[in-house]
Amino acid sequence: MDKKDIDILEILQKDATIALADLAQAVHLSVTPCWRRVQKLREDGVILKQVSICNPVKLNLGLTVMVTLKAAQHNEAWMQNFIGGASAIPEIVEILRMSGDIDYLLKVHVPDMAGFDSVYKKLVKVADLQDVSSSFVMEVLKSTTALPLDYAVLKQGRN
Repeated sequence: MDKKDIDILEILQKDATIALADLAQAVHLSVTPCWRRVQKLREDGVILKQVSICNPVKLNLGLTVMVTLKAAQHNEAWMQNFIGGASAIPEIVEILRMSGDIDYLLKVHVPDMAGFDSVYKKLVKVADLQDVSSSFVMEVLKSTTALPLDYAVLKQGRN
């Protein structure tokens, strides 16, 4: 990955709908080499996918809940059962395995408290849990999907 790849990623993280010709012009390449670089970034797993990010409030999902869980068991079978069951609940949009006092952190989008209660009831049926705690997001102060590119390993001399 070189500086041109970083420039491409910086632009695509802001707007993945940019036309290829506009992207190529912005990074000072012709269209074909720019397209090849984007394809290589996909093949290498640097670009995982391109999506549309929706406004949860506009979709009647105005309540965001962060749920912390402590597992009742710590084995592969329990974990696979939990991940499979929790992943099947569409309101759960992120599942993170943690270190420290909690085992899992979940991000949940629901319309309201009744919607969360429904998710909670599904969640506790998924696997044996030692503890479940919920915190309700009052205000989102920063939200981005763009990763910092300052740490990317650069290689010189790519055309």
